[in-house]
Amino acid sequence: MSQGVGETIDSLLREGRVFHPPKELVETSNVKAFMDRHGIGSYEELLERARDIEWFWSEMVKEVGIEWFEEPKKVLEWNPPYVKWFVGAKYNIVHDAVDKQARIRKNKVAYIWEGEPGEVRKITYGELYNEVNRLANVLKALGVGRGDRVTIWLPMVPELPIAMLACAKIGAIHSVVFSGFSERALLDRIQDSRAKLLITADGFYRNGKVIELKSRADKVLGEAPSIENVIVLERIGLDGIDMKRGRDYWWHEIIKGHSRHCDTEVMDANDLLFILYTSGTTGKPKGVMHAHGGYAVGTAATLKFIFDLKEDDIWWCSADIGWITGHSYIVYGPLILGVTQVMYEGAPLYPEPDRWWSIIERYGVTVFYTAPTAIRMFMRLGEKWPARHDLSTLRLLGTVGEPINPEAWVWYYKYIGGERCPIMDTWWQTETGMQMISPLPITPLKPGSATKPFPGIEADVYDPNGNSLYKKNVGGYLVIKKPWPAMLRGLWNAEEKYIKTYWSMFEGIYFTGDAARVDEDGYFWIQGRLDDVLKVSGHRIGNSEVESALVSHPAVSEAAVVGKPHEIKGEAIVAFIVLRSGYEPSEGLKQELREHVAREIGKIARPDEIYFVTDLPKTRSGKIMRRVCRAVLLGMDPGDVSTLANPEAVDVIRGAVGR
Repeated sequence: MSQGVGETIDSLLREGRVFHPPKELVETSNVKAFMDRHGIGSYEELLERARDIEWFWSEMVKEVGIEWFEEPKKVLEWNPPYVKWFVGAKYNIVHDAVDKQARIRKNKVAYIWEGEPGEVRKITYGELYNEVNRLANVLKALGVGRGDRVTIWLPMVPELPIAMLACAKIGAIHSVVFSGFSERALLDRIQDSRAKLLITADGFYRNGKVIELKSRADKVLGEAPSIENVIVLERIGLDGIDMKRGRDYWWHEIIKGHSRHCDTEVMDANDLLFILYTSGTTGKPKGVMHAHGGYAVGTAATLKFIFDLKEDDIWWCSADIGWITGHSYIVYGPLILGVTQVMYEGAPLYPEPDRWWSIIERYGVTVFYTAPTAIRMFMRLGEKWPARHDLSTLRLLGTVGEPINPEAWVWYYKYIGGERCPIMDTWWQTETGMQMISPLPITPLKPGSATKPFPGIEADVYDPNGNSLYKKNVGGYLVIKKPWPAMLRGLWNAEEKYIKTYWSMFEGIYFTGDAARVDEDGYFWIQGRLDDVLKVSGHRIGNSEVESALVSHPAVSEAAVVGKPHEIKGEAIVAFIVLRSGYEPSEGLKQELREHVAREIGKIARPDEIYFVTDLPKTRSGKIMRRVCRAVLLGMDPGDVSTLANPEAVDVIRGAVGR
């Protein structure tokens, strides 16, 4: 083990409620049909059978209808820490996501897109095929070919998946940069990948405001000599866009005259599909690499089994495509399954806090996937907003991005799902490419637990010496013991960092960097990042457990818990709290919250200091940045905050602590 290690993590939070899925959902689920075909009688038996990972993932190839150009010679080649799945297969993910769908579902709607101002576009699989091919031909005409990198800096418009698919179609490697990132973050990613071409837009709408892109990209392109051409989408018709002659082209002009047919490049199943950089809020971003074949199987199989998607479902994943959730579950996974899905450009609270619920009602969304951060935000605003809308089309709900605290889980279940929609609480990472630990529609649910690993995934929790803590209800290091199809293939131009970050803690075992515990029933409880652990009087306590206890109080909407040095206890617990509407800060409420935490998880976890704030610093994906809160608390430089969704929240924290 090359990293510093400590003791196991004390687990103080206990959640005893169990919610069983409706019998009809269980009986009609995709996973139950699979089990029946293979003579598998129970959930536990399915997990046991799937320990034969080569058998299980071979079956998933058939289950999601993967069409190879040439069949694989073997399923798996595992030389830790490097993997090849479906060895020898010839393949391109666009064949299954677009070409095949245009053949069998030409007139079915692929995307129902709604812009923030309210305009609507419906794009069929046939139309998607045409537009992907036209842009692919443009890219080829501009000299982009197999293995070249293309950076995409676009908002949530249909042209974003079209651009990704056009790159993949010709064997180019796409690198999507979240549209909310700074131009500096854009430059870092272009320079690291040495991208040949940039696809961007004039701008987009967010909270009723225009956010410019092209003019901001121009500020840094002088430092990006690898960029030969720029394609610019006219999203909002901004005046005064500077188009550099011979380099810059308007999307709508350059595609004119290009054919709606383009041969799909025949790739090896293990050729690179994309690079996606992990958040650049700390240090240099890491370029996570994913390949065509295994990624296609992993994303489609998890979506089909976890979210039970069927031909008539309307799927909505509210993430941004700039994150892995959008890559896997807005672009590739749903298209491989031939699903109709909703895509929304704008902010969730614009122009009113019921925008999301109106979208669900308007398009009859049946399966909805969002982040705990968003759920807590809606909790704070109250039940009246979802109550205005008919959400009865929903049959399944999901969460992603961070552990969901039990109270937010129950609110989501009650007020959005009408106490009839099971919640698929999924744990996974940019690096894993696909959902790893999650319920299935047949799984009894415990609020706050991601339940059990997906079939074919072997997860465990280790102590610092590599001993299993399975079913011991003690927090430790979350690890994955066997390879999985959508796993990362390395870090772009950073082999040593890849090995050190993920594979040096325990030999041949993938180290997630997260803390977790497994209860007596084999259910996994994710406790947050390992670097977010409090060390109080000899106990190691997960920040997320204290936050969960705080948010279970009716006054609390959001909480960030950090530690600060304490000469006796090692660390004192400090909580930053956003109150729900109708509650006012007071010393009495502080004391009430301390006692509430003591009752929920024990006196050892009682916050020493509580600060009431109006906002907490978050990444663009909605994760609360404890690192920033702690830096401000200790009077340190919080570092680069340009990639935060709300950098002004840093001043809110600063004001609260008197810095």
